[in-house]
Amino acid sequence: MSRTVFCAKLKREAEGLAFAPYPGELGKRIFAQISQEAWRAWLAHQTMLINENRLSPLDPKARKFLETEMEKFLFGEGSAAPPGYSAPGS
Repeated sequence: MSRTVFCAKLKREAEGLAFAPYPGELGKRIFAQISQEAWRAWLAHQTMLINENRLSPLDPKARKFLETEMEKFLFGEGSAAPPGYSAPGS
């Protein structure tokens, strides 16, 4: 049986994650308050941020930037696309 959470991003009940997808306290918070649907949306947004900003996930500054953007995307006002970005097909 799948677990449900009240998703902080979607503002509704949805299927929860099977495990904490990130280490530490932030990972515990994501596991408790973020749905699978919202996490997939974050992964897509994160990919766009990495590609558009030409980030290296090995760079500590890039990892800190992505963690900050993840918190804003999942729990805050949202994470904006880089200036000048236009989604594929638009």
